[in-house]
Amino acid sequence: MLYHVPALLEESISGLKIRPGGIYVDVTFGGGGHSAAILDLLGQGRLIAFDQDEDAVKNAPDDKRLTVLNQNFRFLRNNLRFIGIDKVDGIIADLGVSFHQFDEPERGFMFRQDAPLDMRMNKSGSVTAASLIRTLDEKALANIFYDYGELVNSRKIARELTIARAGKPLAKASDIIAAIGKLAPPKQESKFFARVFQALRIAVNHEIEYLKEMLEQSLGVLNKNGRLVVITYHSLEDRVVKNFMRTGNFDGREQKDFYGNLVTPFRIITRKGIVPGEDEIAANRRSRSARLRIAEKI
Repeated sequence: MLYHVPALLEESISGLKIRPGGIYVDVTFGGGGHSAAILDLLGQGRLIAFDQDEDAVKNAPDDKRLTVLNQNFRFLRNNLRFIGIDKVDGIIADLGVSFHQFDEPERGFMFRQDAPLDMRMNKSGSVTAASLIRTLDEKALANIFYDYGELVNSRKIARELTIARAGKPLAKASDIIAAIGKLAPPKQESKFFARVFQALRIAVNHEIEYLKEMLEQSLGVLNKNGRLVVITYHSLEDRVVKNFMRTGNFDGREQKDFYGNLVTPFRIITRKGIVPGEDEIAANRRSRSARLRIAEKI
């Protein structure tokens, strides 16, 4: 089975500006597509790859230049120090869920598959989507759907779920669909459920919090002129990345020097971000929401 097809592969690897003897980090190894492309250009350099999913680590090629760590990228700095690396020349992150995770029913990422409500990217984690729905109060559930799914009827969704769970455990995708199906806008059912499941997945895996931790650490480990390359797939994470690259903080709060110049740790390489072309979308429909942002540390 194909594990994953990287989006914007050529553009992202070009954006890393690889030096043959440099040190690079792929914080989302996945199917190894980006890492393989980096190794093709790396010469005698070194590549460190992270992935919290033990299934992904099995994709690692036998290459002495490559070190693969079965770790969440939130531990970027400490893990690099542990293997004797203080500074790197580039970091790449592809924040999309892999094809493998979407297509394996038991992982529970897709509402179209009547699978257990799992959604853990790290299968050793203790919190699943089912446990969140079972244990969180109505307000906390509403916040998840509003913050991470941008669903305007988040309170109604949370209300229907709490009513439904009082009658029986909500353990499968079909249980969620049955409980809140009447709230889906006509002719937009797929988009509605996709956002509901996205919100649960983000909450289970702490995706926004851990992304922020990794980005903050990237400042400390990147060499001067080192590149930060990030591919996002929805507006929440793209906003985080855009603000951080532009201002060095997550609120987009601008700080200016005495002369009115913006104080920022990065030089932006892609002002509006890069999106896939029609040919790539036709060949890989899952790339359609991808957006690539590149910045260089000053």
